Amino acid sequence: MATENKKVHFDYEILETYEAGIELFGFEVKSIRAGNAHLEGSRVLIRGGEAFLVGASIPPYQQPNTPPSYDPDRTRKLLLHKKELSYLAGKEHEKGLTLVPIKLYNKARTIKLEFGVARGKKMRDKREVIKTREVKRTIARELKKF
Repeated sequence: MATENKKVHFDYEILETYEAGIELFGFEVKSIRAGNAHLEGSRVLIRGGEAFLVGASIPPYQQPNTPPSYDPDRTRKLLLHKKELSYLAGKEHEKGLTLVPIKLYNKARTIKLEFGVARGKKMRDKREVIKTREVKRTIARELKKF
């Protein structure tokens, strides 16, 4: 089961998307497959030639069976090729660009993170999105009557 960051398309304009593996504990994998992960407010950082997922919350699958020192909001390492890491590090340092997680999903027995290079939207852009969505709804509502 996939976990999506629903607000990312409203708050950001996605320029490019990438797929990365993620280092997890076994009970975290079970929790993600059950759909218990939360990506709201998280981001991807590149430090020291490695990529990390920061701010994502993955609660344990079964609370009594997890170690007492487990932190559900811990930083998790992402698995990417060196060329991708160097390219993304350059993109991260460009003004106005950030790396945001879009979706966490299961792919052939592995857990993958889809993230994108994004530019934040201004308030006027968000208003335009809301306005076009409302127009589409009213048109669909009117066409449904006939």
